[in-house]
Amino acid sequence: MHDDRVHEPTAELGGAIERVVADVPAPRTHRVDDPDEAAERLARSAAKRAALVAGSLALPPGPLGVLTVLPDLYLIWQTQRQMVADIFALYGRSAELTRTSMLYCLFRHAASHVLRDVVVRSGQRFIVNQLSSRALSSAAGKVGVAVSRRVIGRAASRWIPVAGAAAVSAYAYWDTLQVARTARRLLDSPPQASAGGNAARAHEA
Repeated sequence: MHDDRVHEPTAELGGAIERVVADVPAPRTHRVDDPDEAAERLARSAAKRAALVAGSLALPPGPLGVLTVLPDLYLIWQTQRQMVADIFALYGRSAELTRTSMLYCLFRHAASHVLRDVVVRSGQRFIVNQLSSRALSSAAGKVGVAVSRRVIGRAASRWIPVAGAAAVSAYAYWDTLQVARTARRLLDSPPQASAGGNAARAHEA
């Protein structure tokens, strides 16, 4: 019985993560002369939105609050996904953003042991080892296992409405800034040719 209860949310999380990275959203920004400053502003704005979503959904107490955990995470991941696409666009590097690099940006800080081999450094360049659709699905499932530990904590916080909401909100803010930091870390390396980005997308199909 216990194993079934653990497995069910983990499987749901893996599926939700796979859906989040299935499509790279169109950016809502464009290349700018000072992308570092613009990316910092964008990240803090996205972090505030994520915190608001997390805090609002964490307010209902008890069982009703527990039901909001997965929708909470999914909405936050969507916010973070759009932020990553917008940050890449600020640097004029949208062609390099693939499903694999999106998965890495969103979850590297939460599941580094799962994604440690996805990105390697070669000289001054970070190289993304593009995953096939099957490998991406497998990685999403493993990330779901890691993230499930956070879900347990979020579910527990629903029983302490105000304090729990504040804690969840603060974590969502910090979490979103970590996603932005990972994206900008990838962008620290010299840009790749557009053709390389297109080839990477084709490899993921």
